[in-house]
Amino acid sequence: MRELSLHILDILQNSLEAGAQHLVLEINESSGANRLIIRVQDDGRGMDRQTLERVTDPFFTTRKTRQVGLGITLLKAAAERCNGALEIASKPGSGTTVTAAFQLDHIDRAPLGDIKSTILSVILANQQADLHYVHQVNGRRFEMDTAEIRSELGGVPLTEPRVRRWLEDYLQQGYNALYAVEDDKEPLTGD
Repeated sequence: MRELSLHILDILQNSLEAGAQHLVLEINESSGANRLIIRVQDDGRGMDRQTLERVTDPFFTTRKTRQVGLGITLLKAAAERCNGALEIASKPGSGTTVTAAFQLDHIDRAPLGDIKSTILSVILANQQADLHYVHQVNGRRFEMDTAEIRSELGGVPLTEPRVRRWLEDYLQQGYNALYAVEDDKEPLTGD
């Protein structure tokens, strides 16, 4: 995949297919530590030890619609190619946590990509689950929780056109704040 946001979308979709009602997406970019950490945590069905041992095998999938499952395998390869690693922790009934670490400035690291569209896709496509999104860039932090937004909306769906526009604007403002220009320094790119 050309963008890490597509890997994130794949993991979030896996979580939803596993029955998750609460998802947490954390992205931490640190120039000082030269690390990019992406973590997705869910409260879905989880995996037993045998499934967990096979999850990075491209010819293993629990999906009934296809015979291969390349998403996790490709993410693992992408992380390892960039002096990083992929860790998966899971227990039946307790959900799953997927953590991918990358050397931030590695020449082969794919750009983060269109994370705003990824988040909107997940939020708007599944009205039953909530997403808590936390993104940090060199100490700056942006956070959004759809459970809090739903509570404020009092029953108005997130798919309502004005709410959708507000979500798009809110995510864009958060993204802009994360990658803002600091005094006379060059702007952070955000890929």
